[in-house]
Amino acid sequence: MAVVVSAPGKVLITGGYLVLEQPNIGLVLSTSARFYAIVKTIHETLAPDSWSWAWSDVKVSSPQLFKETNYKLSLRDYSLRNVAPSEGGNPFVENAVSMAVAVAAARASSSGAGSINPLLLQGLEITILGNNSFYSFRKQIEAQQLPLTVETLTSLPEFSAITRNPTEVVSGDTNVLPEVAKTGLGSSAAMTAAVVAAVLQYLSDVKLPLHGSGQTDTVELRQHLDLVHAVSQAAHCAAQGKIGSGFDVSAAVYGSQRYVRFSPSVLASQEGSSRQTFVEKMRRLMIEEWDGERTPYGLPPHLTLIIGEPGYGGSHTPSLVGAVMKWRKANLPERDEIWNSLAKANLRVEAGLKLLNTLAQSVGKTYTTVLELCSILPVDQWQTIIDTTSEGKAVVEALLETRTAFETVRGLMRKMGEGAEVPLEPPVQTQLLDQTMSMNGVLFAGVPGAGGFDAVFAVTLGEDARNRVQEAWSSKGVLSLPITEDPQGVSLEQEDPRTSEVGSALHAMSIN
Repeated sequence: MAVVVSAPGKVLITGGYLVLEQPNIGLVLSTSARFYAIVKTIHETLAPDSWSWAWSDVKVSSPQLFKETNYKLSLRDYSLRNVAPSEGGNPFVENAVSMAVAVAAARASSSGAGSINPLLLQGLEITILGNNSFYSFRKQIEAQQLPLTVETLTSLPEFSAITRNPTEVVSGDTNVLPEVAKTGLGSSAAMTAAVVAAVLQYLSDVKLPLHGSGQTDTVELRQHLDLVHAVSQAAHCAAQGKIGSGFDVSAAVYGSQRYVRFSPSVLASQEGSSRQTFVEKMRRLMIEEWDGERTPYGLPPHLTLIIGEPGYGGSHTPSLVGAVMKWRKANLPERDEIWNSLAKANLRVEAGLKLLNTLAQSVGKTYTTVLELCSILPVDQWQTIIDTTSEGKAVVEALLETRTAFETVRGLMRKMGEGAEVPLEPPVQTQLLDQTMSMNGVLFAGVPGAGGFDAVFAVTLGEDARNRVQEAWSSKGVLSLPITEDPQGVSLEQEDPRTSEVGSALHAMSIN
């Protein structure tokens, strides 16, 4: 019986760069673009002398890349050995598998369930699939002379084959197209979390929530998700070779949230751990040492997320981060003023969205009516629709305050980019975003995460405004992705996504 687990991609709408330092917040939305990990046995039966084997088989398949990698898994320390190292592997998957197996083995032993080695001897076949929205299909669409619309993207077979691009420097050392063009949704974090969770679900007593089931937040469920989170963070950092902010992994596990990062020293203390001691350190980590913070934090009702790929050439995020952090450490008179003002503006955006959530609950009918009216009017006319009640005024004022706060965030991000001499909001993006924010029904628009040329996003007042933005972006060569916010994190799926209607053509050809 196969286990199928999915984890979402993310969009960081506020907190870029500041989220690297405590106690600054990041508001991160998880999306309907999901990575899937499917785990099942390789061997249905075992040889009579299998009890004496020291190694098990692991096969990792990535059908979209037409890639299959075979490993041997040590049953002594649960390390992985690539059978054909010259063909390369995936460090995110490799660390996810070995660490998750070590944790599952220790949990089984401590619970009295015995060794998981008999199950491991049947082998692990792991299939990894990512929704199309994680990858750029712009070049293929343009080569086919098809319209750059969301309808074109949705017409592609789900899990379409991915075209590899040669590494290419576009402008200096700050803009680099990756070998596989991505859209910046956090594919490595989502993939890592999905693999960790699937292996733990398959081999141990970890129980994940069903996707879309609305399962309640129980103590047991939180404990299981905390375990998945700890292992995923450790595996992701090991694969990267550094300890990042972790918001992408946290969103992949828990979903949309208000995030404050953990202290890097917490994970650094796990370095050099043997597989046998790793799980105990993970347990202590989550119970005693973890100092990161997260609070569920989705968009208020009737606000919709739209993400677009502008096609200006990708940005090399590590180069942007390096330049900004160098500026952060420099002794410049305006540095602290910009940094601190940006932190305050981020908190204002958070407070505005939180107030809108509160108003949606307390004055629901008025809230909905005001949003419907504002969605068809330019922003300078929003105040004209306020009725005589204080409730309507409160909703409009919350909308305007959130929008103003986000405009402040954008302005400060541009100043920070100028100081660091990197394009955090390049002029071509500024022009597009200003035009977007001038449209009826747009609350705010910006560049997510580290900024640059990779992507743009907007938050609109309802689906009609979202559709208008999609049409406007398409006319400007911006390819909208067919995704929305999905606030649920890592989840158990009831079936292989390839058996669904949208996934029935997984093995269909690439459109190149």
